[in-house]
Amino acid sequence: MKLLEKLCQAAAIPGREQEVIDIMQKELKKTCHKVTIDDIGNVTALHRPYKKNAKNVLIAGHMDEIGFIVSYIDKSGFIRFSPRGGHIPKVLISQRVRIVGKKEIVGIVESTPAFLKRDEAKKASDIKDMYIDTGLSVKEVNKVIQVGDIIVLDRPFTMQGDVCISKAFDDRVGCYVVLETMKQLSKSKKLGKVNVYAVGTTQEEVGLRGAKGVAKDLIPDFTIAIDVTAAFDTPGVAEHQQVSKLGEGVAIKINDMGSISNDGIVQFMKKLAQKYKIKHQMEVLPFGATDAAGIQAFGSGAVCTLSVPARYVHSPNEMVNKLDVKATIGLLVKFIEECAACKLQF
Repeated sequence: MKLLEKLCQAAAIPGREQEVIDIMQKELKKTCHKVTIDDIGNVTALHRPYKKNAKNVLIAGHMDEIGFIVSYIDKSGFIRFSPRGGHIPKVLISQRVRIVGKKEIVGIVESTPAFLKRDEAKKASDIKDMYIDTGLSVKEVNKVIQVGDIIVLDRPFTMQGDVCISKAFDDRVGCYVVLETMKQLSKSKKLGKVNVYAVGTTQEEVGLRGAKGVAKDLIPDFTIAIDVTAAFDTPGVAEHQQVSKLGEGVAIKINDMGSISNDGIVQFMKKLAQKYKIKHQMEVLPFGATDAAGIQAFGSGAVCTLSVPARYVHSPNEMVNKLDVKATIGLLVKFIEECAACKLQF
């Protein structure tokens, strides 16, 4: 899991994904025939030389994480910030962040001290009312930080039994699944007549922007997006609202608010999971979207998402189960090996 840790610890917000672009490019060059980077930053790798009259399969994980940029530094050195991606304000207070400028420094997100306004202590502050305190003077801050520098949550990668806890599993775990899948395919003797494109997309968290460009360029026959999904299997949530459960395997998405998976692909995924005894669960997500939505709208409509269940998504401490990650890789590899037999249904 060292590669997953490296991906999660990278600082890469929408539009500033260079750290992860570099990792994806380096790793894909080890297993793929050709690796390119387009003008928006998408990393696209073709597994082996292109074959005519073969199915084109695209697998994609997005490289960006939710984060912020520095928007203002006041005369005392406190930093104001602007969000990139969807944040939950109540989970930000008193959390550590990394600010990446000329050098990287650490700060704490704060708002009006709770002890001064006890009646407001239980209310969530708006992001516009928050600031970052580095403890440094304005002179020290201005030496290394400027408006436009990126800010990411600061959390170590921790493993505890089968569970991993970190920032940015959304969607570095998807990037990891893509990379590990390509490693396994490079050793596969069952790969048929298929062109496999592995893609790390940009700016998913601000409107699926990278995926839309990829779809126009490649026009795949099948697209499998890899992302996290909500695991609400926690106290106080009714079972029918839990969406997915940690440790119950890869989630095969039926739909979310952005895309409806092709039923032929969904049913084929289920059969493969049963055939190879891959632990799986079905997912109906009543909100959100993945790169599948961008590709469905601007390229091929034959899409599906394989999801890694995650607790506490879009928080400083996201949680996944490594067995679910393994199941996702396993099912994706089997799909690519046998996708020629998949029949679309409408």
